[in-house]
Amino acid sequence: MVEPPEVPTASVTDLPSEGLVLLDVREDDEWAAGHAPEAKHVPLGELPARVGELAELPDDRPVYVVCRSGGRSARAAAWLNAAGVVDAVNVAGGMKSWQTEGRALVGEREGAAPEVL
Repeated sequence: MVEPPEVPTASVTDLPSEGLVLLDVREDDEWAAGHAPEAKHVPLGELPARVGELAELPDDRPVYVVCRSGGRSARAAAWLNAAGVVDAVNVAGGMKSWQTEGRALVGEREGAAPEVL
């Protein structure tokens, strides 16, 4: 198994309280179930095709990349950094940690409480 290159990583507790740029790379069903209110959603498999949208993200601060538990976001952050798209930082523990830390969640499913799948 090939290990991904070293990726800058931050825990949910280390994320900035203001000016946070969060990129969620989970699948559509995971996003719909529950996500951070201000996050941008681009599933991992769509990153190369949607790189133009990512170039619009602020370039004066890191883009924190999140998935369910930190694996997909680590791969995404490594790719984004290697491609020079943004200054990406993986969020350790992903949305599971986000939820555990009591951070806000919103969902897209009518009549269902937001949750992390």
